[in-house]
Amino acid sequence: MRSIWKGAITFGLVNVPVKLYSATEDHDIKLHQVHDEDGGRIRYQRTCEIDGQVVPYEHIAKAYDDGDQRVMITDEDLQALPSEKSREIDVVEFVPADQVDPIMFEKAYYLEPDSRSSKAYVLLRRTLEQTDRVAIVKFALRQKTRLAALRVKDDVLTLQTLLWGDEVREAKFKSLDEKVDISDRELKMSAALVKEFEADFEPEKFSDDYQEQLRELIDAKLEKGDAFSTEETFGDRAAEEEGGEVLDLMEALRRSVEQSRGGGTAAEDEAQDEAEDKKEAPKKKAAPRKKKAG
Repeated sequence: MRSIWKGAITFGLVNVPVKLYSATEDHDIKLHQVHDEDGGRIRYQRTCEIDGQVVPYEHIAKAYDDGDQRVMITDEDLQALPSEKSREIDVVEFVPADQVDPIMFEKAYYLEPDSRSSKAYVLLRRTLEQTDRVAIVKFALRQKTRLAALRVKDDVLTLQTLLWGDEVREAKFKSLDEKVDISDRELKMSAALVKEFEADFEPEKFSDDYQEQLRELIDAKLEKGDAFSTEETFGDRAAEEEGGEVLDLMEALRRSVEQSRGGGTAAEDEAQDEAEDKKEAPKKKAAPRKKKAG
């Protein structure tokens, strides 16, 4: 891997020199736009709206337009900004790990020690582990000030950039305002389904089905030509994956539990629950009989 940034983590008087690496990569198959009649590649050109000429990259500049005025912003202008010149990852505060909502997570980076001794790096890593804290940091990368969470993953300090607070939209849906009644039976059945699917998360068990199927289709077309159809490649799989009958919630839960267990036991458990509920219900005392007049 090639580092994309060099700087230092700083908090108090502590300085930890580090190199920054992208922690993720994109494996999606790249498709080009082509002319459907002859297969020619579609190219997009950067043309000037005034003279109609194609403009090479070296002559493309940035500008801000407020509707009335336009000002040019050069690379030198951007590089001269104090935030862009800074090569420090400033720790703002240390917060409990569970207080950082995953909805704020953006791109992940790895940090590698960038000094002869990794003692300061290891000290910070162990401190975060022992205190179960995440460091909230600010730094500048690619002409933008970033907010990020500094945490530990597999003995490596990881930097996870965060959205700013005003970038996360508030979820307001009228459909969630209406009152919904959930029965005890529905909750029991739903909990039983969750229990059947309990597991430890192992990311390597999962794969991108769409990309695998796209690769399969491309390989088939490369082998047999463009006329080779999707139906020939996948058969009835596409039809099988389309939606089936519509079930009510309880029936869907019951069938799901039965399917996960191999069938039969969910209905038996439901009957047993009903029997137990009847036993727990308070029994009504019989009214005393009136004695007949002698």
